[in-house]
Amino acid sequence: MTIKTLADLFIHDLSDIYSAEKQITRALPKMARAASDEKLINAFKAHLEETHGQIERLDQIVDVTDGVRIKRMKCHALEGLAEEAQEIIDSIEAGPVRDAGLIGAAQKVEHYEIATYGTLQALALKLGYKEAARLLGETLKEEKATDEKLTIIAEQQSGE
Repeated sequence: MTIKTLADLFIHDLSDIYSAEKQITRALPKMARAASDEKLINAFKAHLEETHGQIERLDQIVDVTDGVRIKRMKCHALEGLAEEAQEIIDSIEAGPVRDAGLIGAAQKVEHYEIATYGTLQALALKLGYKEAARLLGETLKEEKATDEKLTIIAEQQSGE
């Protein structure tokens, strides 16, 4: 996709995060199965449900924004982050060390999402997409809350 305007960049980033969210719906169940801490398992499951809602919200953004269509593309950043999470699962024995690794992997994803949704919200405001900006802001708040939840779980974990 050739990007020449802010609107092009908005569509590109929206398409990228749509791919990322779809990939996250495949990664979170694996991470939940690999975790051993009950709070972490529940956090991954809760975020999976929230992610489905975020995908629906992305669809709403397309509906309320004239001329915006999501392009088929793959989010390579998320693909790499998902591979890192899989490496943790494959190389660390189940228990507190793997859980710590999974929290770190999940927070890398959250930080990517926070950066992307923040950028998208700013672009939406610049482009006059007020409803899209509001919807993106809702997701941004959820991503920040998930990051904070993961930090709390990490701080409560006992070390090995």
